[in-house]
Amino acid sequence: KNMAEAVTDETTGEKFIPASQRPDGTWRKARRVKQGYVPQEEVPVYESKGTQWMKSKPTLPPGFHPEPEEQFKQTSEEDKYAGMSKAAKKNAKRKEKKKQQHQADGAVDPITQGLQEVNISNQSQQGNMNNGQSQDSSADPSKKLKNLKKKIRQIEELEAKIDSGEIPKPDKTQLEKIKRKPEILNEIRQLEKESGL
Repeated sequence: KNMAEAVTDETTGEKFIPASQRPDGTWRKARRVKQGYVPQEEVPVYESKGTQWMKSKPTLPPGFHPEPEEQFKQTSEEDKYAGMSKAAKKNAKRKEKKKQQHQADGAVDPITQGLQEVNISNQSQQGNMNNGQSQDSSADPSKKLKNLKKKIRQIEELEAKIDSGEIPKPDKTQLEKIKRKPEILNEIRQLEKESGL
């Protein structure tokens, strides 16, 4: 809000702020002010000694004098982000960094992409073989057996719910789970043979 400047009354010699109209149409009264009055907008913002000291400190390390080109680069970078909020600047810098990194890794991209595809296809094959269990040779067979028996129990519970009508329309994942029952039973038999149970 813009306050009118103090005006001196010629007859009395006192200073006052003349009446002014507010944005909603109402009027402010004229106010007397003392000698040396400074309007609120012109009062400087208070800075502690610590902030003043931090502002007076040089941004560069002692003894370092940048070349004029470096100074120009710094100012152009500041101009590029001028008028942006803190978060927007951060995002813009992040995008720029990602772009530079992408350009630097351009030759490696096809290779890494090929490796990722190979890994994904290997993982999907393992998933089909073990029904979601990781194929670790070091995995404890008793734990694996326990997990498989738990799956069978869940499948049997699901079948019972479907038969009783508790689940009138089983969804796709439930039907797939039921279809996997013979595979899981075979795997349990194999594990029991291997472990000698």
